[in-house]
Amino acid sequence: MAATLQVLPCLVRAPLRSLLWGTPVARRASGMALAEHARQLFESAVGAVQPGPMLQRALSLDPDGRQLKVRDRSFQLRQNLYLVGFGKAVLGMAAATEELLGQHLVQGVISVPKGIRAAMERAGKQEMLLKPHSRVQVFEGAENNLPDHDALRAALTIQQLAEGLTADDLLLVLISGGGSALLPAPIPPVTLEEKQMLTKLLAARGATIQELNTMRKALSQLKGGGLAQAAYPAQVVSLILSDVVGDPVEVIASGPTVASAHNVQDCLHILNRYGLRSALPRSVKTVLARADSDPRGPHTCGHVLNVIIGSNTLALAEAQKQAEVLGYRALVLSTAMQGDVKNVAQFYGLLARVAGARLISSTAGTSVEEDAKLHELAAEFQLSDLKLEEVLKAVAEARGPVCLLAGGEPTVQLQGSGKGGRNQELALRVGVELERWPLGPVDVLFLSGGTDGQDGPTEAAGAWVVPELPIQAAAEGLDVATFLAHNDSYTFFCRLQGGAHLLYTGLTGTNVMDAHLLFLRPQ
Repeated sequence: MAATLQVLPCLVRAPLRSLLWGTPVARRASGMALAEHARQLFESAVGAVQPGPMLQRALSLDPDGRQLKVRDRSFQLRQNLYLVGFGKAVLGMAAATEELLGQHLVQGVISVPKGIRAAMERAGKQEMLLKPHSRVQVFEGAENNLPDHDALRAALTIQQLAEGLTADDLLLVLISGGGSALLPAPIPPVTLEEKQMLTKLLAARGATIQELNTMRKALSQLKGGGLAQAAYPAQVVSLILSDVVGDPVEVIASGPTVASAHNVQDCLHILNRYGLRSALPRSVKTVLARADSDPRGPHTCGHVLNVIIGSNTLALAEAQKQAEVLGYRALVLSTAMQGDVKNVAQFYGLLARVAGARLISSTAGTSVEEDAKLHELAAEFQLSDLKLEEVLKAVAEARGPVCLLAGGEPTVQLQGSGKGGRNQELALRVGVELERWPLGPVDVLFLSGGTDGQDGPTEAAGAWVVPELPIQAAAEGLDVATFLAHNDSYTFFCRLQGGAHLLYTGLTGTNVMDAHLLFLRPQ
């Protein structure tokens, strides 16, 4: 089910059309079409990765209902099906799974974010909720996406279910973004607080996300293949909604059904690098020493089938298809956009300049320096799937409206205490960049939105901007630089034209990172 645009708290109640088209430029027919099309394409991207459609594509029952087919594999069903899950989108995934396979389901346990059932009820998303007499037990925890004792209780219940399975059983594991915080189960005698403290110390000293995950896995009973090991000898099928660039199954939710490729020596190397080995709690030293002397060696996960059922790639492919239906030449740049939001905004601003000039066959064209700078920025991202040259060539041949699509997860270096999220900050920075470059006779619009419907600690999914944004802001006495300095993009967009540029979808029940849409339309 596609997301729907909603008017929420910071907006003045007004007819939908006046909220969408609040600027003088946007009132023109072409501007209205761009903003409306941006909303439609974002909704189509989100709709493609809703739990119901995704699971229906991945799972099917044979006519007599005795065999479950998962892609090209078949599993016997005879009242032997169990379910566990953890992640922000898992409530809807579990509801869709029980709808499809409920007659075979014996028991289920899922760990989902605190307050999500009430939020789905308020949003009227009944399809995301389990039925009153469901066989799936729901735990809510990990408030603010941080592991807590509610999530620990859920993880231990999941572990207990897995350990009780036999070779005749089949365990369906539902995994989505946020799953790591919802499945904390430190190896005793390590406590949850000790594990969190070590993670914070490493993060504060500049450890990478890969290094943090390596340590989490080493100290966890369920991550790094631990859940799969607990379920052995049962067959395990993991259905994974990816919120990680490149869809690496060993990284999503710290890979509970994927054997870890790291060992104790890797952990010690990390601890030495950041000068923390001597500061370790005794419990952590005990666990690492025990693992180092484990005669069984690393375990494998040969009894597991891991399947990516939803991803940013799938979402963008659907948006691309819908853009073409609307008459655009639609091109996907990358599904792995990452890096500092300032650099990503510079890239999109310069891309609009270079691609816009090629689209309208400007006699002035763009300078050699601009082309070189664009390619230099692109190279800094080190994206293996970036199709910059291919896209620019296609734009030059388009001779009509173009929609460039990308996805990923840029990062924001927090300097202020304002309110916002990476999508709103990216959109605001792109608005500034668009004004810097002469764009010629071409209309431009950029939208950035989080597919989960929540951008940072706000109720907006993201925002959209046009090159006139800085002028619009100045006319209302808003200093863009001040808002950016305080990471206060949400407040900025709330105040700009009564919130007309904010994208509201409500909770979508899914999460495959962000979608970026850049529209170029000859005037």
